[in-house]
Amino acid sequence: MKRDILSVADMENDFDQIIDTSIKLKKDRTVKFSEKKLLGMIFEKPSTRTRISLEAAMEQLNGHAIYLSPGEMHLGDGETIGDTARVMSKFLDIISYRARDYRNVRELAKYATVPVLNALDNMEHPLQIVADFMTIMEKKHRFENLKMAYMGDGNNVSNSLLLGAAITGMDISVACPEHHEPDKDIIYRARDIALKTGSRIEIVRDPRTAVDSADIIYTDVWVSMGEEKEIAQKEKLFVGYQVNDKLADFADKNYIFMHCLPARRGLEVTDEIIDGIHSVVLDEAENRLYSEKGVIYTLLS
Repeated sequence: MKRDILSVADMENDFDQIIDTSIKLKKDRTVKFSEKKLLGMIFEKPSTRTRISLEAAMEQLNGHAIYLSPGEMHLGDGETIGDTARVMSKFLDIISYRARDYRNVRELAKYATVPVLNALDNMEHPLQIVADFMTIMEKKHRFENLKMAYMGDGNNVSNSLLLGAAITGMDISVACPEHHEPDKDIIYRARDIALKTGSRIEIVRDPRTAVDSADIIYTDVWVSMGEEKEIAQKEKLFVGYQVNDKLADFADKNYIFMHCLPARRGLEVTDEIIDGIHSVVLDEAENRLYSEKGVIYTLLS
């Protein structure tokens, strides 16, 4: 039976195993599929890290990736998503979809007969979170008894981080302005999982409360792709949530700083932090390659 990863919650039962596999594949780059595998990548939004890392992951695993943009196919324009999914499944071993609407990702997965990976939509970014927690394991060597502080907008990344923290038993404190909280259904799901793992999940207004004694500080852009009309409004609203030296002083002295990139330097984070000794953003970005190898290998091997 085929398996899709559309949400971090889809990895609830084997998240640790996927991370272990990712770390092993980083150490041993000779591991490959015995037969050539094909990935079809649908991109409705721009991408740097996701596209390059997925293509590189497939090549390193003895596979090949095919890039598809909306202008190069009939998806949702003259052809139903279901028909596209059925046809692509005849040609490919696995499909990734970076979509504007999470409902389209789920529609594609419903009709595809091969595994579907959510390569980012407006609700979640599960592949990023595998790389994030892989990086945390490399740097901190555990998940338990750690606290993550997330600063900024309750967007797709914060949604997925909540689920990742809940699954691993890590505490997470999300600091955001009123009406900019993570998705309510995701908060509910994360808290439900947290009841089993002991994770503490909180949504707060004060950034200093969130960062207090934090082992990990994480932020993302204040304006996500597709929200460009809100730039002026959000920059004014989120100014107090910038990660800078003054805010970071409230964290544990050995904290690490994370950002999924691209970063808007001088807005959500200062140069001193993102280029500083606590920053692991480049390691985090590099691990997109190995975490995606881990996910793909888990689904296809």
